[in-house]
Amino acid sequence: MAESHPTEPQALYAAREPIFPRRVYGKFRNLKWVIMIVTLGIYYVTPWIRWDRGESLPDQAVLLDLANRRFFFFWIEIWPHEFYFVAGLLVMAGLGLFLFTSALGRVWCGYACPQTVWTDLFILVERWIEGDRNARLRLHRQEKLDARKIRLRLTKWIAWLLIAVATGGAWVFYFTDARTLMVDLFTLNAHPIAYTTIAMLTGTTFFFGGFAREQICIYACPWPRIQGAMMDEDTLTVGYREWRGEPRKNSDAVKEGASQGDCIDCMACVNVCPMGIDIRDGQQLECITCALCIDACDDIMAKIGKPRGLIDYMALTDEVSERAGSKPKPIIKHILRPRTILYTALWSLVGFGLVFALFIRPDIDITVAPVRNPTYVTLSDGSIRNTYEVRIRNKHHEERAFKLTVKGDPAIDLLLEGASDSTITVGADEMRLQRVYLVAAPGSDPARTDRSEVRLWIEDVLNGQRDFKDTIFNGKTE
Repeated sequence: MAESHPTEPQALYAAREPIFPRRVYGKFRNLKWVIMIVTLGIYYVTPWIRWDRGESLPDQAVLLDLANRRFFFFWIEIWPHEFYFVAGLLVMAGLGLFLFTSALGRVWCGYACPQTVWTDLFILVERWIEGDRNARLRLHRQEKLDARKIRLRLTKWIAWLLIAVATGGAWVFYFTDARTLMVDLFTLNAHPIAYTTIAMLTGTTFFFGGFAREQICIYACPWPRIQGAMMDEDTLTVGYREWRGEPRKNSDAVKEGASQGDCIDCMACVNVCPMGIDIRDGQQLECITCALCIDACDDIMAKIGKPRGLIDYMALTDEVSERAGSKPKPIIKHILRPRTILYTALWSLVGFGLVFALFIRPDIDITVAPVRNPTYVTLSDGSIRNTYEVRIRNKHHEERAFKLTVKGDPAIDLLLEGASDSTITVGADEMRLQRVYLVAAPGSDPARTDRSEVRLWIEDVLNGQRDFKDTIFNGKTE
């Protein structure tokens, strides 16, 4: 009987093998450069753009003023009670993501996702300092820690750290005046929250873009697992024309005498992939459809005199038709289909609704909150008085006077606390809390009725613009 030997338990975790993508040239790589420059430019430059709103308002074009609970975006100002604008923009962003994924696969992940953009930037810096793929591989595999390796690694990490600090610094500039905060940061007078936020974003950017890279896309991001529900057989995504490329140059079939396909097993598509996958193995969760493998393969095809497109944007329906010898569908038919038309219609509807709401919103706003403790007070002459807290928002960029009136039973009078008449002044782009009294004459219907409906009107004295709120007047019933 043979003696049995215990076997080592299978490891449940495989150590990450760093990926060193090779530089590639082509139209998709150029497109990624353009998108990276534009998106990073918008992110870093936007807090420094000025926009004149008058003396009492911030002149930063884009500002999330959390202290005063307002959001400024050029000429648009969003107040806290108008948060539905932000919610609408988030809905539009979600629908837009669904639309692009349905039409072109993970095109957002491959071109505009912040993780992709900053990883591209970090890899670019790494390539400048350590060299292209082979040089970086040799440095990685070099076990001896000599002066050259230390110098290159420290230089790279310092460059990454500077980018990460700039990234965290740019983020906090969106929440307060950028010029003032910049001075406070360098003079060590900024709030501790600013330094803490910058430190946290610096650390995450440095780690995510420099070391984690594709691991964030594969394990931390939920979108690769959601995208399957957004795609169908007509979605354009990066694929390999197996019926044209196989059998490959180094395959057993070719060695046995079979006719070779267009794929020469040069591994160019694998070497340029930032996710480290082989697109020839079919669609994979890791693929972000960045199309760099298309550029690499097209370059090789041109060198060996073969037509481009061995790796290309294509759909599953294209594969079926091409295998049968037919021409694939035009790109426009892949994009314009019921699913994408529905997403476009919903996206447009939400956008139109937001624009419409933006243009019809009033420049003044009033809220009325009855004081419930007590619900009413009986005055010495028998009159019944109700108290209300009225908030008036003046969205004009100048001080305005507003007149308050009450509509309902003529027996009800309106008085303002601390004022001789019914007119109050509200500062530019401010909200004022005013206590208002409604008094019903003794023996009148409102004074003897449990609940009477009344309407408080506010009128801009300068231009006559009006707004109102309905409320209840509580009478004495016993």
